Amino acid sequence: MAGFFITFEGVEGCGKTTQAKLLREYLIKEGYQVLLTREPGGPGISEKIRNILLDKGNSEMLPETELLLYMASRSQHTGQWIIPALQKGEIVISDRYYDSSLAYQGAARKINRNIIDIIIRYATFGLVPDITFIIDIPVEIGLSRITANLADRLESETMAFHEKVRQGFLDIAREDEKRYIIIDGRKDIDEIHEQIIHSIKLQGRLQ
Repeated sequence: MAGFFITFEGVEGCGKTTQAKLLREYLIKEGYQVLLTREPGGPGISEKIRNILLDKGNSEMLPETELLLYMASRSQHTGQWIIPALQKGEIVISDRYYDSSLAYQGAARKINRNIIDIIIRYATFGLVPDITFIIDIPVEIGLSRITANLADRLESETMAFHEKVRQGFLDIAREDEKRYIIIDGRKDIDEIHEQIIHSIKLQGRLQ
């Protein structure tokens, strides 16, 4: 089969990381070659940028700097890991991708959408996920799952900020109802997992 690119998005604590791991385990058991990765992160260069982005000591970081650092990490990630894996016919699962920039730096930081779109196309070499799962959950529930003293720079943002992020994801999902699948993150973990598998099968990519 041709490569297939799956991304998971959502507010902090929504459970997307758990679902990405469960999907990887399922697909491997079914005999598929799978790359599970994350953003910001992936290759060594991207992980180093991740450390800068999430360090609470960098509270003075400007929104513009934040956007460009995310894009730098994403460009390395896409070019070094994601595109080569897809070219080999693997299934790539990424815990966050460029939709997070639209929600965090766009909807929440109020950076111009047109500017973000232009940089996204450049940083991703024009790559678009085949399917994106948005695990939607009330912000207060998601943040309650994060230990306060372990929260990173983004997780430590205000409730109002995270509300804008959540709304940003929901607005993005309306732009392409074929690619974006909104899932109620309050459901049981196994129920969400089954819904994800069903949605992928509906696309005809799994037997």
